[in-house]
Amino acid sequence: MDQAVIAVLPPSAYTQSKCQRCTNSKCCTYFTQAIDAPRSKQDFDHLLWQISHRGVQVYKDKSGWYLLINTSCAHLQPDGSCGVYETRPQICRDYTNDFCEFDAPAEEGFDLFFPDYEALLAYCKKRFKRWGA
Repeated sequence: MDQAVIAVLPPSAYTQSKCQRCTNSKCCTYFTQAIDAPRSKQDFDHLLWQISHRGVQVYKDKSGWYLLINTSCAHLQPDGSCGVYETRPQICRDYTNDFCEFDAPAEEGFDLFFPDYEALLAYCKKRFKRWGA
C-alpha cells in the first residue's frame, strides 16, 4: 500500500509563498495611522470630520486607536506585484507577513470599528448623553 507523502514547508517558505497566493493584495490597498485615544467631545468631533472623508474608517484594537485609510498603493501592479520592489520604502521592506490578512481578517482583532460617519455618530451619542447640546 502506497502512503501519501506530504512535504512540510519551513515557515520562511510559507510566508514567502503567501504573497504569491494572495489575491487582491489586501495589505497594499490601505494603510493605518495611529492616533491619540479620543476622550473628549472635541476629540470625537474631530474624528467625525476625519471619517467624513472618502475611504477613511476608524478602529480600536488592543494597541490603541487608528485611522484606516482605504487607498491602493500607486505602485501596486495589476498582477498584485510591486512596481518599485527593488527601491520600495523601508516600511515595506520591514513589513512581515508572518501573520497577515491572508491568515485571518484584521477586523477579527478590532475592539471597536466605525466604517462610516453614521456609525461613529451613533457611538458618540451613546457615549456622551448630551452630544448635541
